[in-house]
Amino acid sequence: MPANLFTMGGVVMWPLLGLSILAMALILERIVFWLRVMRRQERIVREVLLLYRHDPTGALHKLERNLHLPIARIFMAALELEQPTPDEFRLALESAAQAEIPLLKRFNTAFETVISVSPLLGLLGTVIGLINSFASLRIGDLGGTSNTNVSAGISTALISTAAGLVVAISTLLFANLFRGFYLRQIALIQEHGGQLELIYRRYHERGAFYASPR
Repeated sequence: MPANLFTMGGVVMWPLLGLSILAMALILERIVFWLRVMRRQERIVREVLLLYRHDPTGALHKLERNLHLPIARIFMAALELEQPTPDEFRLALESAAQAEIPLLKRFNTAFETVISVSPLLGLLGTVIGLINSFASLRIGDLGGTSNTNVSAGISTALISTAAGLVVAISTLLFANLFRGFYLRQIALIQEHGGQLELIYRRYHERGAFYASPR
């Protein structure tokens, strides 16, 4: 039955199939990425902030072992500076955070394209199907087999629209989920970055510079 439905959907089912495969591949990549980030990041960041208060070298080493996490790379960008002022320290954090945004929002444009194009392709398939159905309609046979064929053709033509909506809606659900993860990640970066900056400012005011040991 699925194979028959695919064939009945017309030529636009092939690009819809391609878009669905693309969307699934990107969704799987994002799921793996966010699971890896969310599984360890909160614990690592809290340990780093605790270590940095009394053992900055240990905090740096811990960050180096977790550079696959975006917030670890952000912290490293600031902590590797040699005796920065508080303003320089803050700018380093902000610049590194901005550099991580493209990675956190990766594939957003692709998701938006799939969500926008899939329904249009489905509609195009329906229009093509309707054109073909009405082209076979003979005016003198409105109540005969020709009319029956048109009704069947209309039902068939709607398959592509349904397929396009399924692809778009499925992709939209995951895109919104990943957008929620992104917003939460930005909030965590701001929160923990502010905590790190406050710790550095306190030690800077006391004249104790926490710079990279290298």
